[in-house]
Amino acid sequence: MFNNGHYMIITTDYDHVMDSYDCGRMVLYCDILTISPFKIDTETRLMFSFLYKIFIHGIVPLISKVPILLELTPTRRYSQSMQYLISIGMVLVVSGACFLFAGIIGYRVVALILLMTVSIVAMLFDILPVVTAALLSALIWNILFIPPLYTFHIATAEDMLMFILYFVIAMVNTVLTFNIRSAEKKARDKEGREKTIRLYNTLLNSLSHEFRTPVSTIIGAVDTLQENKYRLTEANRQDLLEQIDTASLRLNRQVENLLNMSRLESGMLKLQLDWCDLNELTFSVIQKLPPTALTHRIIFKPREHLPLFRLDAGLMEQVLHNIIYNATLYTPENSIIHIEAESIAEALVITILDNGKGFPEEDLPFVFDKFYRVPHTQTGGSGLGLSIAKGFTEAHNGTITLENRREGGASFVISLLVEASFINNLKNE
Repeated sequence: MFNNGHYMIITTDYDHVMDSYDCGRMVLYCDILTISPFKIDTETRLMFSFLYKIFIHGIVPLISKVPILLELTPTRRYSQSMQYLISIGMVLVVSGACFLFAGIIGYRVVALILLMTVSIVAMLFDILPVVTAALLSALIWNILFIPPLYTFHIATAEDMLMFILYFVIAMVNTVLTFNIRSAEKKARDKEGREKTIRLYNTLLNSLSHEFRTPVSTIIGAVDTLQENKYRLTEANRQDLLEQIDTASLRLNRQVENLLNMSRLESGMLKLQLDWCDLNELTFSVIQKLPPTALTHRIIFKPREHLPLFRLDAGLMEQVLHNIIYNATLYTPENSIIHIEAESIAEALVITILDNGKGFPEEDLPFVFDKFYRVPHTQTGGSGLGLSIAKGFTEAHNGTITLENRREGGASFVISLLVEASFINNLKNE
């Protein structure tokens, strides 16, 4: 036991001697660090050891993991002057708080607090503001906390070495954080480029088929009409015209999907909110389905007392169309598709059920990804429909979920927290 009330615990493990350093309410265990050629008391050795261990075992692993998350924060998008201002302000605020309690915690503990502050600043801002914060913290610690106070003079060799060690750790932490963050950014950029290339390849492979089929159909039908206009019967001409119409609608649908995805990714999507009768909207979607959907039974029972909802009717029509059309594509003929809409706890909930085979469990997390198509399914579609449905739903601050039904088939649930109004309330506006 030292004369200041601190304790040292020595174990029989000579390779790993653990010490206990009592700082207020915290007990810190650390290795004894032998520092030479200075003759330093054991308490100072404990502090050096703790500084070393907090840097190696605490700060280094932290800065190697945190930059990925910090890329999502806007701090490094601030101007250089704002970064300087915030960095210096953080050091000054922490130093002021420590100065008020310096008599209780001691100047050695203040060094740890300031070092942690510099570490946090290093993870948030660019290198120059961080270097400034590190220099400022070292000077403040010297002038306001290391005896004798209010002077640059340091009385003892122990304190001088401690000050040098603090400064070195702060600067190394700054440079190391900057280098790790730069390496992480390069790795993410490389991964992003590779992912973009994969997406483009997937898009081209998908669209090459989706565009080639309807275009070939249209070209073939038009050639036939032109070359055999006098030999074709009226029924033959009508059949060719229907093929052209179907292929044109399919081609138009693919182009619309690409345009919608472009709007979502560019952030240019703006909602055109207006009062909407969901019963009418759903019937409109069903009527606009392509002829291939007629092989399925689509059941929708309107609710007479369903309120009006304030939403973008065009986007929600596209959401319902994509989900229902997807169900007609990937369920057997004569399958039943149920559509339900209800108001639950001030939310619009739309449920679309089918009695098909459902989705493989391992594919459920990826169904809403761009260009994703369930393996071993029939050709058709670009893999954008459900992704667009999710994007348009989230644009309304809503959610869309998918799960398999126990009795077979899939269940899509759309939940929107949108403003609702009954007709009587609407008339009073």
